Amino acid sequence: MIGIVNYGAGNIFSLTAALERQDIKYEMINSAEEFDKYERIIIPGVGHAGAAMQKLKESGMVEKIKATTKPVLGICVGMQLMTDFSEEGNADLLGIAPLKTRHFFENLKLKVPHMGWNKVNGEIDNELFKDIPSGTYFYYVHSYFIEFNPTFTIASTEYGLKYSAALKKDNFYGVQFHPEKSGIAGETLLKNFANIKYEAS
Repeated sequence: MIGIVNYGAGNIFSLTAALERQDIKYEMINSAEEFDKYERIIIPGVGHAGAAMQKLKESGMVEKIKATTKPVLGICVGMQLMTDFSEEGNADLLGIAPLKTRHFFENLKLKVPHMGWNKVNGEIDNELFKDIPSGTYFYYVHSYFIEFNPTFTIASTEYGLKYSAALKKDNFYGVQFHPEKSGIAGETLLKNFANIKYEAS
């Protein structure tokens, strides 16, 4: 069963509705004591990365997340929390992947936030994107992005520059887009995550 980290910084309704459409079982994780009950973990997130990190600290689940060997999926701000640092609030984050979350530069002359459908290009074959062709469109809403790094980026997007649409570090996965708002492709990705094999911690 999937546990959704409920720390007050996620769009829980859209995510749970998407999981239910795929008949994926889930429950909310409201405290560190509940964390070990679940086989897989999702960290949702919308809004401000610095504020989200503070809420995560207040939940008491930071050390549980960093220590787990179970599959973890961060969505949008949940993915950004996996990096070392965000320019949003100049915040230190979980530090799972040695990457930085940056703001879209004004001189790119692009609308910020980046909102709408954009193409996701595969960089590395990965089980998270099983049966999802490279070039599939996913739905985005964000003003900050994670820098492209070939070691950790498993899929990329271009919006003024090339950046990470999805990353992987060991058992940690992240997607900048919202799979729960991305139709069949997004629900396929959630189903793939639910089927990723793991070794219990």
